[in-house]
Amino acid sequence: MSRLPLRLALIDATTQLDEAGVHSARADAEMLAAHLLGVERTRLGLVPLVDESVIDAYKKMVEQRAKRIPLQYILGTAAMGDIDIEVGPGVFVPRPETELLLGWALAFLGNCDQHPPVVMDLCTGSGALALAIAHARPDAVVHAVELEPRALAWARRNADARAQAGDTPIKLYQGDVTDRTILANLEGAVDLIVANPPYIPEGVELEPEVADHDPHSALFAGPDGLSVIKPMISNVARWLRIGGAVGVEHDDTNGADVAGLFTARRVFGDVAEHPDLAGKPRFVVARRIATDIEAQRAEAAGEGERMSR
Repeated sequence: MSRLPLRLALIDATTQLDEAGVHSARADAEMLAAHLLGVERTRLGLVPLVDESVIDAYKKMVEQRAKRIPLQYILGTAAMGDIDIEVGPGVFVPRPETELLLGWALAFLGNCDQHPPVVMDLCTGSGALALAIAHARPDAVVHAVELEPRALAWARRNADARAQAGDTPIKLYQGDVTDRTILANLEGAVDLIVANPPYIPEGVELEPEVADHDPHSALFAGPDGLSVIKPMISNVARWLRIGGAVGVEHDDTNGADVAGLFTARRVFGDVAEHPDLAGKPRFVVARRIATDIEAQRAEAAGEGERMSR
């Protein structure tokens, strides 16, 4: 069987993807080849020649990507933190920008004095954030909530795979994160909440990979992109313990608006906006603080405890 230069196939693939409008044509061409060959992308240069059958299989993968099928669908996985999770039709594909929210969450847990820390991931989708946190912090008790049945099925599949790999199992729930009755047993018990909810304003034009493949319900959230975040904040307030924190990803047009929603509530302080690597507003964080009444109750409880000793 004849052997052919991989370098030429990569050049042809890059040209084809570029002409198809794929913005990351070169990177995608290399990632497809690396996946097919089972090597790291940085080591493709060590594979000068491949069998003709490999080139044929590679061309088929490139043709799929040229049709603007998401790269992660073709690879079958998406990365989040130190793990890969499975994705496909019916579930939102995690974006690299969410790695920043994950990094903030792990940094917060690094300074958290609660053991074990209790974490909640809202609108978990594939389970990416929840599972990445559980992998990095095996001592954490991680709860994840998802409304859509197809997405929840992917989350369960990924949760089972990570548990089999030795990670601490997460707790999955089907539910609406804006429902005031959901998970009442966790009121005042959560140390950290992360959320990557639907947040794109209706009518925004998106790339074909997103518009044609990501579930509509995982993308859009009313005319202003806030129809999920606004009512969700009330639940965040009741779930978080005093001193706990929340991080919510949002549309890059809504950073100040989301920050304002938290600032307007007396139970939140230390509200801060965080940009992504491109400098665009990407997520807002806040800390649960005690109201005057809560502070008085805590002081009274502490005084009663001292007197009983």
